[in-house]
Order: sequence, then structure tokens, then C-alpha cells
Amino acid sequence: MNSQINLYRRRFIPEETVLLKDDTILFFDDSVIITSWKTLKPRKDIAGGISAYYRKEGFKISRVTDAEGNLVHWYCDIMEEWPADGDSNGLVFVDLLLDVVVMPDGSVKVMDLGEAADALKEGLITQDMLLHAMSITDRLLSLIYSGHFSSLTKCIETYIKQQNC
Repeated sequence: MNSQINLYRRRFIPEETVLLKDDTILFFDDSVIITSWKTLKPRKDIAGGISAYYRKEGFKISRVTDAEGNLVHWYCDIMEEWPADGDSNGLVFVDLLLDVVVMPDGSVKVMDLGEAADALKEGLITQDMLLHAMSITDRLLSLIYSGHFSSLTKCIETYIKQQNC
């Protein structure tokens, strides 16, 4: 674990960069960062979760839970990692707008395609960024549809059971 690292989330809609000061880094290395978190704003449907940032693959897989710790769904953010300006210990995870949700029954939903198209149209993201996001999403969906999603959730499930990755 490396408590010296500061994690930031950068979004385009709304435009913001937020220090994830309440997230707890559970594990950190060059390939994966595992964090636990609670929702930033209280919600009835979800309370928090554990996320694995797959730094080289370009996605974050989150086990989203309710207040009792039950799995609500898996939320997969498509993202890029950038160094943080002005914070030598910071990493910025840039939300590339596209998301994939995997429900406990295995059903899959691709989210925010229209939002990504609007962001490109409005000049909030570049064509290269959107193409990169689409390529990452395609790789993720290929893993899911080929029955290999558990290879991405295994690290989180193992951490929950053994407290390491």
C-alpha cells in the first residue's frame, strides 16, 4: 500500500478534477490500484464499493455495493491515467465517458454513448480520445462476452477474502 499517492478523478461532463481524498488505497503497484470508497453524495441505491484501476488496460472495475455490502452491480469506467499537475505524488484518472455495467445476472449495458458523442461535438474531448475510449471499450466487452470478466473481478474478490491482491 502506498498512502503517499493522491488519486484524482477528471471528468469532462461536468468539467471537474476532484481529489478522491476519502478513497482508501488498499493496494498499489505498477499494474493495479485497489481502493475502497463510499459515495460522495448519499444515495439510496448504492453506498460504496471497491475498485481496481487496471492502469495499463485503461479501465477501472468497481464492485458497487448497497448499505449492507451486497453486490448491486459491477461498474466499468473507461479511463486514462495522467500525471497530476502540481502534485508529484498525484495520479489523475481521466473519465473517457464510456462505461459498461455488468449486472449480477450477467447482463451487460453500455452507457453514455450519446454523452461521448455530444462531448466530441462540443469540443470537450478530441477525436483521438474518443477513438481510444472506443478501442478500450471494445477490448473490455470482448473479455466480458468471451466469459473472462472474472479475470478482472478476481483481484477485488481475492482482496476481500484475503486482504491482498
